Amino acid sequence: MQLINRVKFGSNLRGDLFGGLTAAIVALPLALAFGVASGAGAIAGLYGAIFTGFFAALFGGTPSQVSGPTGPMTVVMATVFAKLIAENPESGMAMAFTAVMLSGVFQILFGLLRLGQFITLMPYTVISGFMSGIGIIIIDLQLAPLLGHPAQSDVVVGLQKLPEALANPNPAAAGLGILTLVIVFGWSGRLARIVPSPLVALIVCTAISALVFPDSTIPRIGEIPQGFPELQWPQLNLNQVKDIVGYGLMLATLGAIDSLLTSLVADNITRTRHDSEQELIGQGIGNLMSGLFGGLPGAGATMRTVINVQAGGRTALSGMFHALVLLCIVLWAGGITAQIPHAVLAGILIKVGIKIIDWGFLWRVCQVSMRAAIVTYGVLVLTVFVDLITAVVVGAFVANMLTIHRLTSIQVEQIRAIAHPDDDPKVILTPEERHLLHQGQGRIVLIQMSGPISYGAARTIAYHMGRNYDALILDLSDVPLVGVTASLTIAAEIEAARRRQQGGIFIVGASSKVQERLRRFRVRDVLTTGKFIPDRRTALTAALTLINAATFSQGPAGQPAVDSFRSQIRVPN
Repeated sequence: MQLINRVKFGSNLRGDLFGGLTAAIVALPLALAFGVASGAGAIAGLYGAIFTGFFAALFGGTPSQVSGPTGPMTVVMATVFAKLIAENPESGMAMAFTAVMLSGVFQILFGLLRLGQFITLMPYTVISGFMSGIGIIIIDLQLAPLLGHPAQSDVVVGLQKLPEALANPNPAAAGLGILTLVIVFGWSGRLARIVPSPLVALIVCTAISALVFPDSTIPRIGEIPQGFPELQWPQLNLNQVKDIVGYGLMLATLGAIDSLLTSLVADNITRTRHDSEQELIGQGIGNLMSGLFGGLPGAGATMRTVINVQAGGRTALSGMFHALVLLCIVLWAGGITAQIPHAVLAGILIKVGIKIIDWGFLWRVCQVSMRAAIVTYGVLVLTVFVDLITAVVVGAFVANMLTIHRLTSIQVEQIRAIAHPDDDPKVILTPEERHLLHQGQGRIVLIQMSGPISYGAARTIAYHMGRNYDALILDLSDVPLVGVTASLTIAAEIEAARRRQQGGIFIVGASSKVQERLRRFRVRDVLTTGKFIPDRRTALTAALTLINAATFSQGPAGQPAVDSFRSQIRVPN
C-alpha cells in the first residue's frame, strides 16, 4: 500500500486544471453554506474543503475524487457543536474539532486494517433511509433561515419554530431565499454545465441584496477571517472522552461510507478501479488536518466529483488544484463574502437536501418488499427524530437479521433427508444408488445438503441427524463451506449417536476446506469408518455392509457387533 497517491503531473494537465477549477466554483457556495449550517461559521466550511480536498486527493486512492464537507457530515457536526458548546462554553469548539481529528485517525486505522472492503457492505435499505433522513433534516433546519429567522440545531425545535417563521417572515430575506430556489432549480441545460446553478444564485442574490437592500436587517455571513488558519490543538475533557470518541468514530464511519460510495461512482464514470484502503487513509489524513486547522470534516463529494470528471479531471491534481483555488479565495477574496445572506445559503442547502432524499427508492421499496420498506422508513424516522448512530445501528441489525432469516430458510430447504429412494424427488440418485438405498429397507438415512451451511441451519441438521437409523450418510458434496455452529452441531450429533450405539455414520464428498473444519471439531475421531468417503455409492455400499453384518452377528450383551466389522469395510481416504 503506497502512502502518497503518485500524481502524474502533466499527463492530463489541462483537464485536471479545468476540472479542479470547475469543482472549486461548485464547492465555494456549498462550503460556505455547510459552514454556516454546522454552527461553526462559513470559514470552517472553507477550511474543511481546502484541507480535506487537498490531502484526500494527495494521499487517497480515487484519483478523480473531490472531497469536502457534505450534507451528512455537516448534520452530524451541527449536533456535535451544539452539544459540546452547550456543555462546555469555553472549550466546546476545540473539543468538537478534536472529534474531527479523531475521525481522521480512525479512518487511517480503517485503511491500515483493510476494512474498506467491509464498510460498503451496509444494506442499501439502511443507506437509503439514512441519507433520506439526512436530507429531511437539512430541509427542516434551513426553512427558518430561508425566511430570515435564526437556524435551529434540533429537528423538533425547528419544526416547532416553523409556524412562527411562516407567520412572521423577513420579507427581503424570504424573497431572496425564494429567488435562490428558483435559480438553483431552474438554471439548467448547457449554461449549467458552464456556470453551476449554486454559484449563479450566490452571485445574483448577493448582488441584489447589496444593491437593493443595503441597509436592511437581512442576516448575512459577515466578513470571514483572511490569511492562514490557526492551529486547533486537541483538547479533551475527561468527563466527555466517551462522547468525543463516539462522535469521532461516527464521523469516521459515515465519512468512509460516503467516500467509498462516491469512489464507486467515480469508477463507473472513468472506467477505473479505486483503492479502498488507500482512499480511507487519504480521507483520514484530510480530516486530521482539517480538524487541526479548524475545518469541518469532509468526505468524497459525489456532485463535485462528477463535475470534476465531466470537466476533464482524471488525476489527483484536479482535487488538489480545487483546494488551492479555494485557498486563494480565503487569502485574498474573503471580504467579498461578507454580504452573502443566510437565506441564499439556505436556499442552496434546501436543494442539496432535496437531492439527497432517495425519492425513487422510497417510492419503489413499498412495491418490492414490505420488510425492506419497514427497515428503510424505520431508519429514516430514527435518523430524523432520534439520532444518527441509533438509526444506523438499529437499521443494520434489523436488516441483517431479516437477511439471515431469508438465507436460513433457503439453507433449510436445501437440507433433505430420505430413507427410501422415492421419499423426495428432488434428491437425485443414480440407478445403482437407488438400488442400494432400497436394499437398506429404511434402515439407512441419507441426508443431502447444498450450498454454504451457517448457524441458521444447525437446528434442522440436529433434527434430521437425531432420527432413528442403523446407518446415516451425510452428503456434503455440494457444500463449499460449513460454519462453526453447524460444524459443532454435526460433531455433537455424531458423538450422541455413538453414545446411543445407534449405528454407523458416513460423511461423503466433503471438500478439503470442509474436511479441515470438521477435523478441528474432532469429527473424524468419532466416525464409524474413521474416514471421509469420496462418493455416495461407496458410502451406501459400506452402510449396507455394516447393517447386514450387524443383523447376523451380535456382540456382548446382545448389541450389534458394529466395531468387529469396521475392519471389513474398506473405503479410500
